[in-house]
Amino acid sequence: MRSTPSVDRSRRTALASVLGLAAACQAAPTNAAPVATESLSARQQAIVPIAAFAASGDIARLHAALQRGLDADLSVNELKEILVQVYAYAGFPRSLNALGELMKVLEARRQRGVRDREGPLPSRPAAQGDALLAAGTANQTKLSGAPVRGPLFDFAPAIDEFLKTHLFGDLFERDNLDWQSRELATVGMLAALAGVESQLQAHMRIAMNVGLGAAQLEALCEVLEAQVDAEAARRAREALKRQFAAARAGD
Repeated sequence: MRSTPSVDRSRRTALASVLGLAAACQAAPTNAAPVATESLSARQQAIVPIAAFAASGDIARLHAALQRGLDADLSVNELKEILVQVYAYAGFPRSLNALGELMKVLEARRQRGVRDREGPLPSRPAAQGDALLAAGTANQTKLSGAPVRGPLFDFAPAIDEFLKTHLFGDLFERDNLDWQSRELATVGMLAALAGVESQLQAHMRIAMNVGLGAAQLEALCEVLEAQVDAEAARRAREALKRQFAAARAGD
């Protein structure tokens, strides 16, 4: 049964609220929306455990995951973007420790004569002032599917400003890591953390919005099961199940 317009608006508002609480999301690519494919590439698969181990602080396993990511042709700058993004979900200490481990991995590979691909930097500098706020607001709205507002942002307007200008502005505008990759990283991070199930569910929905298909998201759960741990995979599968149910209810 198709939902009524009022139910649709309520669902969008609820999703927008969850997105605001998620504390950080991903930069929309400047080109057309990506098209879903049936499976994750080796490069995409490598992103998931890197993000999960960085967010959980498992540096020993992160070391091996970074090696696999570089061997799968993730560039140095793409890895930097993923590990910088960790701070928005797991804090600066975890992000800094992960970046430090990447430095060690790269130095060890250089000493073995391995030349890793640097990859591009962002194609443009971040906007400033009102332009940054406008860019961040547009990215946030695109990601959530509706303008993000609610009592929480009335209660603490500073967090609304920081979300729009810094997270959705400064970070979203960094276009040297595509949106699908950022969402794979975000889901990997959130699946690795206990107590953030609502944000994980929201990002499963966002992952669908940026073109990741059901088979790809199921493959993401399989990567978590095989390379991270069963609990992270369970959380991801539950979030995916809820999004499938919500999608069916909206038909």
